[in-house]
Amino acid sequence: MELSKILKPEAVKTLTSCTSKKRLFHDLGDIAETAYGFHPGDVVDALINRESLGPTGVGHGIALPHARLADVTGVCGMFLRLEKPIDFDAVDRQPVDLIFALLAPENAGVEHLKALALVSRTLRDPDMQAKLRANADLATLHTILTEAHAQAA
Repeated sequence: MELSKILKPEAVKTLTSCTSKKRLFHDLGDIAETAYGFHPGDVVDALINRESLGPTGVGHGIALPHARLADVTGVCGMFLRLEKPIDFDAVDRQPVDLIFALLAPENAGVEHLKALALVSRTLRDPDMQAKLRANADLATLHTILTEAHAQAA
């Protein structure tokens, strides 16, 4: 699995004024509608429901919200870079500014877990984090994310 297969260029955004986790989920719903054609309300509800099971802030300013949806036919990704970090109930209690959200089919088993592991490995790299935080250009962010795994593979 490659990030280039699950992350469309139009699903990469930098947000300047996100103020809360709930607002972030609404922004992700809007991006999912624009990039993948999903109903934004369904995306928001699924992300909120998944988050209620336990926070997806993994530490070091990174969150990996994910959910399963009936309308999804394959794993889809969205990446957000926040100019101002927000509280995300992360395991290290640090605010979050890099978010990679995944949407998967309701019956996705291994495929969803492989995508989550790939995203986690990619974003855990301190050099990757620095590059993502240093760039605001959307095309550059997409290239950084999709070429990182291609070079490592």
